[in-house]
Amino acid sequence: MFEQSALFDLGPRLPTTRDIALLVREGGEEALTEAERRADAARYQEIQCRAALNRTVGMPFNWTLNPYRGCTHACEYCFARKYQHQLELGAGDTFSSLILVKVNLVSVLKTELDKPSWTREQVAVGTATDPYQPIEGHYKLTRESLKALAAARTPIGLITKGPMVVRDIDVLQELSSRAACTIYVSVPSVDEAIWRELEPGTAHPLQRLKAVKKLTEAGIRAGVLVNPLVPGFSTKRKVLSRTLEAIADHKAAFAGMNTMYLDGGTRSHFMGFLASEHPAIVRRYERLYAKKYVPKHFGALVKRRFDALRQQHRLAARHHD
Repeated sequence: MFEQSALFDLGPRLPTTRDIALLVREGGEEALTEAERRADAARYQEIQCRAALNRTVGMPFNWTLNPYRGCTHACEYCFARKYQHQLELGAGDTFSSLILVKVNLVSVLKTELDKPSWTREQVAVGTATDPYQPIEGHYKLTRESLKALAAARTPIGLITKGPMVVRDIDVLQELSSRAACTIYVSVPSVDEAIWRELEPGTAHPLQRLKAVKKLTEAGIRAGVLVNPLVPGFSTKRKVLSRTLEAIADHKAAFAGMNTMYLDGGTRSHFMGFLASEHPAIVRRYERLYAKKYVPKHFGALVKRRFDALRQQHRLAARHHD
């Protein structure tokens, strides 16, 4: 006889982010036995999220959306590494080798967008993880989320290092016509050596710039964030000039920048990277980054250099939407 209780047996419940934190706290990362290892050697743990849209404070936007947690791009300077400590996970290799996938994100997002209280404020997509890291090709959470945002006439700003963004030109065009849409492609430098060293898991900088050109030609507002500018690496005048020249050549709508800041787990990871690869400059970095931000006079110097070169290459400035 078919048991009535079977009607409600939907199989094992996926863990939430909080569940993951408790598991790791009690048993270490080895406790995540359900995390699936894929061809890129990273492990992917499917989880449930309670909320898709997250409110922010002190930012140019009030809402963020991040389909994944962790990122295989493995950028040495990534500010999002610091968030790993909230899950008892390390800010180092674990950030890029264990990715949490919010498999119910789209359904939760649709529910939130359908609420009468939703006033169609701008949503920032990809603030703590890249929405177009390679696993997006499998799960398509970013694409489906963008479709939901377009249907709800909700404006977005999206930041990525992933050329896969061109796959969704059709959805981005719809968003542009129904609400507003700006794509920020991150290209800190076009220098090959800097790219290989600081962004080991990302697509080549010129691939990213080609994506910018395709988006622009499709009528989508797309620009480049030269973020972050890393002192002693991408801040050099010749290096920065070549980067801005390449950005201009690929028809970017604007170019913006921030100087790298180091906080929490990001600081410990980056300083460890320097100690391993560039021990001669560790002390200078410790002085420069006595706090999480560079001194104001140094930041102003970098900004003046950037603005002068940006104007020289006839690139518009970035304006917050």
